[in-house]
Amino acid sequence: MPTAEREPDPPDPTRSGRLLAWLAEGNPLGRRASALARTLHHRAQPTTWALLWGTVSAGCFVVLLVTGLLLLPAYDPSGEVVTYAGGYAPLHGLAVSRAFASTVHLSLDVPGGLLVRQTHHWAALVLPASLVLQLTGAFFTGAFRRPRRAAWVLLVATFVVVLGAGWSGYGLPDDDLSGTGLRIVEGTTLALPFVGTWLTFALFGGEYPGRVVEHLYVVHLLAPAALVVLVALRLRLVLRAGPVQLPGAGRDADRVVGLPAWPQAAARVLGLGFITAGVLTLMGATMTISPVWRYGPASPADAYAGSQPDWYTAFLDGALRLVPPGWELSVAGRTWTLAVLVPLAAIGTFFAVLLAWPLLEERLGGDRGEHQVLDRPRDRPARTGVGAAGATFYGTLWLAGSADLLATQLHLSFEGVVVALRVVLLAGPVLAFAVARTACRTLRAYEEERERDGAESGVLEQSPDGGFTERHVPVPSARAPRTLTAAGPPEPIAAGDGP
Repeated sequence: MPTAEREPDPPDPTRSGRLLAWLAEGNPLGRRASALARTLHHRAQPTTWALLWGTVSAGCFVVLLVTGLLLLPAYDPSGEVVTYAGGYAPLHGLAVSRAFASTVHLSLDVPGGLLVRQTHHWAALVLPASLVLQLTGAFFTGAFRRPRRAAWVLLVATFVVVLGAGWSGYGLPDDDLSGTGLRIVEGTTLALPFVGTWLTFALFGGEYPGRVVEHLYVVHLLAPAALVVLVALRLRLVLRAGPVQLPGAGRDADRVVGLPAWPQAAARVLGLGFITAGVLTLMGATMTISPVWRYGPASPADAYAGSQPDWYTAFLDGALRLVPPGWELSVAGRTWTLAVLVPLAAIGTFFAVLLAWPLLEERLGGDRGEHQVLDRPRDRPARTGVGAAGATFYGTLWLAGSADLLATQLHLSFEGVVVALRVVLLAGPVLAFAVARTACRTLRAYEEERERDGAESGVLEQSPDGGFTERHVPVPSARAPRTLTAAGPPEPIAAGDGP
């Protein structure tokens, strides 16, 4: 039977429309790009916090790649000891590694080197923060449920790889601050039963310092490649699953409220990416970070109090600090150092639960359906309570990483601060779970009461018997979404129909 042919789209007078028309007239690649852009133009993109933090993460990653490529030629990844003879006079004559000497050289002697290096470092600090915000938002709104379980796993894996990339870059300058952290890592790794010696040799190439700089350099180069693969896989899964949106009137699995993906949403994403790059560059130009020439070269005998790791690994340091000293067991002729094994087991369990949470919630709740609309945290009291407990646990470990600074700045005893943080670590998650779950239930009960009885109007009415009651105004259960829609052309008015 004959089929009706689809009429071509009318010409678009906008700039983006003219650009698409120009692409369509070119080579096959241009026609495919034009077709993709037209498809995106008819795809609604909701405005959510996940899109915001994802764009910030992408901007940080691009800045890291660009600045890393600029730093690559000037850095010498070698632990070979040389005598410093660069432009920083206080270090003249000191025995330093080539890695440290090249870091000082590119920071103080290469024009623009300090700007590029500090921008790189700031981007490495902001990237994990944006990923933490993505994980937090996805957890509390249920963005990890079907059909996005695999995307959640990839997001957690991306965060872990970013931690590894940041930690490996932290040790590359081979200064005294990073050297202190590497000695802690060496001691922790050696305490692992059965595999500790082998892991230490694989990482350090022998007794510290060994060839740790060379090995960290390889890890630091491989991490961006792994991130590119993870991000590409996650982006493909997200596009296949379709856009996800916050709950609201007119929003369901079949109707998405948002901006056209092209060009409006794309312009917002591109603009925010440029803003992120600009802010990071401004931070690199005005905020000093990691002045390795002040720290001096790495030296096991010169570790000083108050040294702090980058914020994203502080929870590891904090876990080691909160374990009581002297925790050891002798079993089967081996000494098991619980002061190291317990923190590692606790952190490993935390990340394992985080990774497997979609399966755990699905198994416990019995919800195997697909979801295109997010949850409000108050509508899932148990999940919100678990999230609050996890955030308290992680935050306490992170704060414990600065226990010595808390003690000195607040004029408290270090032992007292550690004991207080131990109490918070054990009791805080339980209390946070109870408070968060109760708050969610209270908010839900308040909303149900408003929908049932109406909202208070502030108007008093007097009854025939002389009593006073407040008038209540009905509250709709679903408010109309505040969106702007494009109106069509006005219909012509026939003669005699006008006013």
